[in-house]
Amino acid sequence: MPYIKNVEELASNPNRKIVVDLIETAYASIAPDQVFKTDFSFADNILTIKGQTFDLNNFERVFLVGFGKGSSGICKILEEKLGDKLTEGYDIDVVDETFTKVEYTKGTHPLPSQENFDYTKKVITKLTGLSEKDFVIIVTCGGGSVLFEKPHTFTLEHMISVNKALLASGATISEMNVIRKHLSQVKGGGLAKILFPATVVNLIFSDVPGNDLSVIASAPLVKDPTSVKDAIAIFDKYALEEDQLLSPQDFIETPKEDQYFENVHNILLVSNLTALTAMEKKARSLGYEVVVTTDRQQGDARTLGKDLIQETPQGQILLAGGESTIKITGHGKGGRNQALVLAAIPYITEGTVLASFGSDGWDFYELAGALADSDTQKKAKEMNLDAKAFLDDDNSYEFWTKVGDGINTGKQESNVADLYIVLKKKREE
Repeated sequence: MPYIKNVEELASNPNRKIVVDLIETAYASIAPDQVFKTDFSFADNILTIKGQTFDLNNFERVFLVGFGKGSSGICKILEEKLGDKLTEGYDIDVVDETFTKVEYTKGTHPLPSQENFDYTKKVITKLTGLSEKDFVIIVTCGGGSVLFEKPHTFTLEHMISVNKALLASGATISEMNVIRKHLSQVKGGGLAKILFPATVVNLIFSDVPGNDLSVIASAPLVKDPTSVKDAIAIFDKYALEEDQLLSPQDFIETPKEDQYFENVHNILLVSNLTALTAMEKKARSLGYEVVVTTDRQQGDARTLGKDLIQETPQGQILLAGGESTIKITGHGKGGRNQALVLAAIPYITEGTVLASFGSDGWDFYELAGALADSDTQKKAKEMNLDAKAFLDDDNSYEFWTKVGDGINTGKQESNVADLYIVLKKKREE
């Protein structure tokens, strides 16, 4: 069963088919069931994760807590594997899901909601006062910054406005999360303080370029290297005072005491590199030379596509992962991956295919991203569609819907940021 719902439409020529095959390979490599086949085992109450072993016979209670996009599929597998050993569990995600023992909440992203706030409050209430005899498994996925949230003082309406301002500011995910950490009770190690002195295993599915554990989901279980001073510097850099939503006085310091982190085991299970490695292997099996440039790609979505095309040698496939940024100025619909490909259309030559897509399958407004080649240019011309006008209005979704080259996967079970593919067919001799 393909991950892409419109495979036939997208794979309309040999070059496109190769790129579509690579996209399918990427999604398959980060699917939770694949991850647990290779990096997880539980037998006779001995839990082994990526070579680290934990004897659950030493604990009286075992808890499971998940948050972020894709956490529900992972928690469902864990619930089944732990069986009767699981005391109770809680999870929040953005899809519909059912569990046997885990209490599930359907939350919202990219903006917080009352459901998100209520879920976080419930977890804090249930897991405050744990002891050394308690064992907690946390599933941390991208999107956790919004789905798992309890501000120190701000109301829901205020936090929604703050998040809107951050998303529109052009700040990187790392910069946004510095701001978020210094407004929250659970971020920047706040959850580690709440769970202390229990033993905690944090299974991390990274959506952050470079996999900085102090950034992913705003690091609820990682000691925060940033300070209020750092948050204020970002506040000033993006002129956030103009929105009159924040002031330097709103930021508070995150926990810095080592004791809260001594019993926390942070394990990176899946990252952008997982998908990049799988795509590289697949591309080589198809006879292509491959260059993997980086797993921490950043840059303006309006120029990054052009740059990636220019960096790709003739007759090769370029692969990269990361997360672009885009400052919203228009009034349309779309996401950064769709905008990246749309902006690059004028620079696509015959035999070149560019694809940019979100690993969670949701680049805002139903599409995971987009794919384009010279056929896209022809279709747009035949339909009298001005790509620049759509881009200027931040209306990339409407463009890709009309042209039919949007990548449609639906929401996926893992989230490891964005992935980029450029194929340049070798010139005929």
